[in-house]
Amino acid sequence: MNPVIGLDISKAESHGQAFLDRSKPHGSIFKFEHTQEGLSILLRVIQELQEKAMVQPVIILEATGHYQSPVVQYFRHFRMERILRKLLQVGEQPVYSA
Repeated sequence: MNPVIGLDISKAESHGQAFLDRSKPHGSIFKFEHTQEGLSILLRVIQELQEKAMVQPVIILEATGHYQSPVVQYFRHFRMERILRKLLQVGEQPVYSA
């Protein structure tokens, strides 16, 4: 399995969808605010997917200026940078890997 969580980052809240593998959604779309409580929802989804797939999921998000900062800082706080495989920049910007 290749578990992935795709995040659509917005100003104060974001939406996500977990996938066990390509075209195999796990659960439904979830929403979380960029607060400690909201980000703990995201952490639970990550942990649940990891338990189900038995491998750490890849998190994919689009870097939208500074809106992704609370989410990225949350991952760094828990030393989870390694799951941030790609931060996609829109337009002419290059793709960054963390």
